Amino acid sequence: MVKVDLQGCDSFVSKEQFNEYLKKARAAQVVLQEESGAGNDFLGWQHLPSSTGKAEIEACLGVVDRWIGKEVDLVVVIGIGGSYLGAKAAIEALSHSFAREMGGHGPQVVFAGENLSEDYTAELLDLVSQRNTACVVISKSGTTTEPAVAFRLVKDHLEKTYGKKDACERIVAITDKARGALKSLSNQEGYQTFVIEDNIGGRFSVLTPVGLVPIALAGFDIEAMVRGAKDAEKALSERSDDNPAVRYAAMRNLLYDAGKKIEIYASFNPKLQYLGEWLKQLFGESEGKDGKGIFPASAVFTTDLHSMGQYIQQGERILMETVITVDNASREVTIPADPQDLDGLNYLAAKHVEHCNRMAQLGTKMAHIDGGVPNMDIHIERLDEYNLGSLFYFFEVVCGISAYVLGVNPFNQPGVEAYKKNMFKLLEKPGY
Repeated sequence: MVKVDLQGCDSFVSKEQFNEYLKKARAAQVVLQEESGAGNDFLGWQHLPSSTGKAEIEACLGVVDRWIGKEVDLVVVIGIGGSYLGAKAAIEALSHSFAREMGGHGPQVVFAGENLSEDYTAELLDLVSQRNTACVVISKSGTTTEPAVAFRLVKDHLEKTYGKKDACERIVAITDKARGALKSLSNQEGYQTFVIEDNIGGRFSVLTPVGLVPIALAGFDIEAMVRGAKDAEKALSERSDDNPAVRYAAMRNLLYDAGKKIEIYASFNPKLQYLGEWLKQLFGESEGKDGKGIFPASAVFTTDLHSMGQYIQQGERILMETVITVDNASREVTIPADPQDLDGLNYLAAKHVEHCNRMAQLGTKMAHIDGGVPNMDIHIERLDEYNLGSLFYFFEVVCGISAYVLGVNPFNQPGVEAYKKNMFKLLEKPGY
């Protein structure tokens, strides 16, 4: 289960200030749970873990079995924003860092439709031309430009390579229940479909088939992930000052009002890089509106301490830091002694590499607090499917509570349309 440590903020806020914001967060939690706030028609994710049953899990796993039967070794997942970031974050977190180089078992999952780079697209087509390929396309409408372009190209390749009938067996569409271009095409061609419910927005969809199908195809235990989220749902429903989601939401809003406008989501594990990307979308799209919002950034330490560390330590004092810590490493590596000791590392001989990582984390925390950066710690026990499911759900709840404290609708994103209107006009799309 997720644990929150806010002691790294003690020198920046008073107990009285925190208690004031704790009351605000408790009130926002009630608004969220009673579905009485702005955007309350997008709260289907709240009870999603507890309502996901065996049939839903087996439907996702059925895709895996079917494509294993076809000896598929490459799955292209097409989507943008919340339609890919959660799955990408989970797969990156759970995979062996060098799986591709070591010839990992099962299909390789790659992502497309999240950009309009011609070089990336051409290189994707190079890859699919050499592999036994299938495709998961994720879009409520089927007309979002980036994924629609990618799907048109991949669909064309599948139909030319395998024939139209077999291509249909190699395409799964995750889309709207009843309307939209992708739903119409799926009905016409006979694609297997999964539903994105109307009351679940993209950035809250990782625990739906949007995330679960790609994660299962990558070979990971989605039943354990849903179980972790279900346990988090139960724990975080408690209306208490001790609720970790309430406490974290209260603190980040207090720090924001105290002038800390940028939140760095950091970890000391490179496997969590894309969790940072998922968090940037979750909080950026949910809170950044009406001239308000904490700006979300992400970093992986100790790597980024050698690039952004100087600014974090001594730049403008508008930063707060949330560090996601995995308490138990999955592997053990100790540092050997060396007779010459030319690198001066014999003082670390017989110590675990993770011990050094932990001391780097503690030293960084102390330095950043001394430098004026409040530190909030989020802990999970280990990096596995159960704990990731719990962590995904935790941040979704925090996001809803925090945005209501801030006074914005957490579930819309009207500003996203601005670039699209300009792009369509420049591309001479009919109607623009």
